Amino acid sequence: MLTLAFALVFFYAPNDADQGFIFKIFYVHVPLAIVALVGFVVAAVFGALHLRSQESKWDMRSYVTIHISVIFAVGVLVTGSIWARASWGHWFVWDEPMLVSFLIVFLLYATYWPLRFSIEDKEKQSRYASVFAIVAGAFVPLNFAAVRMAESFTHPQTATTTTSAPASVTLTFLVALAGMALLFVTLCKYEMASKHATFRLRALRRRLAGDEDELSMTGRSAAPQL
Repeated sequence: MLTLAFALVFFYAPNDADQGFIFKIFYVHVPLAIVALVGFVVAAVFGALHLRSQESKWDMRSYVTIHISVIFAVGVLVTGSIWARASWGHWFVWDEPMLVSFLIVFLLYATYWPLRFSIEDKEKQSRYASVFAIVAGAFVPLNFAAVRMAESFTHPQTATTTTSAPASVTLTFLVALAGMALLFVTLCKYEMASKHATFRLRALRRRLAGDEDELSMTGRSAAPQL
């Protein structure tokens, strides 16, 4: 899907009349942002399910979803800076509410790991992490709703851009968005599989160490007394 999206970006979607070729970063920047923000909200849902059921699988899913969403958010900030430099002449425009609000969300979630791993007790760690995911996840839509109600801002609006643009732009954007969403899901599945394998390996090592200790104690007790 991503291969198809990039093919459409380079060979099908037209250049922008004002920005030219640099506008095509839109097909990477905006899907990354949408998927990252949705990922933060999904992590909040997983956190709520963990608090309700106390099952560790929901905590792990929340953790992995936040991890991948933060990686995507880094991509958003990098591509946004490149686009801002080419379009506005500055790497970052501090009076643009959309950019600043996304940076605030990113910095908020950057505190997730220091908070989580500063708690030694595993049960409290997962519980507090779930509370953080819920509160931060609720902040995301509220933050951007406030931005939408801002009187004036220079950041291009996705809905306006895709609905008023030619069909080639809309189609390319939708394919790119689907590709980014599938990439997100795939990376989450890979990380979940990796963590499950790590946990099983640790359990097997503990079991093996316990068996060795038991054999050692049995051998000593069965040794002849001189």
